[in-house]
Amino acid sequence: MVTKKVEETSPCRKKDLRTRLKQSKWQLYLFMLIPTVLVLLFNYYPMLGIQLAFKKFDFNLGIWGSPWIGFDNFEKFFNSYMFTRVLKNTLVLSFYTILVGFPIPIIFALMIHSIPNLKYKKLVQTITYLPHFISVVVVVGIIMQLLNPTMGAIASICRWIGINDIPDVLSNPDAFPHLYVWSGIWQSMGWNSIIYIAALSSVDPTYYEAADIDGANRFHKLIYIDLPAILPTAVMLLIMNAGSVMNIGFEKTFLMQNDLNLTTSEVISTYVYKVGMTGRSDFGYSTAIGLFNSVINFILIVTVNKLSKRLSGNGLW
Repeated sequence: MVTKKVEETSPCRKKDLRTRLKQSKWQLYLFMLIPTVLVLLFNYYPMLGIQLAFKKFDFNLGIWGSPWIGFDNFEKFFNSYMFTRVLKNTLVLSFYTILVGFPIPIIFALMIHSIPNLKYKKLVQTITYLPHFISVVVVVGIIMQLLNPTMGAIASICRWIGINDIPDVLSNPDAFPHLYVWSGIWQSMGWNSIIYIAALSSVDPTYYEAADIDGANRFHKLIYIDLPAILPTAVMLLIMNAGSVMNIGFEKTFLMQNDLNLTTSEVISTYVYKVGMTGRSDFGYSTAIGLFNSVINFILIVTVNKLSKRLSGNGLW
């Protein structure tokens, strides 16, 4: 009898969409409609272009009419001499950036947090935040103005003190990774430390008072209070960085490239641009390379997230 009664009353509880919208605040749904349409239009609809990776694109036939060629574009890329070069350069720059650029903001945040003078702390934070707001084009221009072997500032100082043998650092393939990574750290170190400083500011002051009573020094407070406070945030950011291992910034790399340093500066993003937009205009081939790049990123972020949840219990999902 109870089951029959529930079955009889359950259809009455089911309300159609129009009724639920009238009874709820439909204005909120209307506000949600605009970003939903934007996401569908600019994030999901362009995914239909992924099919170009499996086609031989013909301008006359368009995306939908171009003939399917299966995995030929991927095989062409894997068998190309550029495959090992661009993959190696991308991984070297990315892991170099993570290895050096990930801990430095954490160390900087811990240093800022330990400064007792509030005015000096704000001054240091402001100075280190400013480079973040400089555009990539300006940063590359500063690098070239400093390191140009003929007209650069460093070259002028060297000649003034009597040193005439000035190396061309900008054209040195071995110097490119260091220039790329350390200039990026200078630009983003202060800004990336904000989230860690915010996590440290939320620590209960009574923890430090209890540590003082127990005789803990500054190093003990850093190890047992500060680091555990920022560990979950650091793990999240590390997972997100691992998911973008293959995504080396196109603008900065492309602007710093020249014919002499291509052996270490040619990465997947710049190679995709050159293949798809200049010279050959092979859209199918460039799309296949980009899809390969995205798949590797997806595998990396899923793998790192699982390892993080297993080792530390923290993860993105």
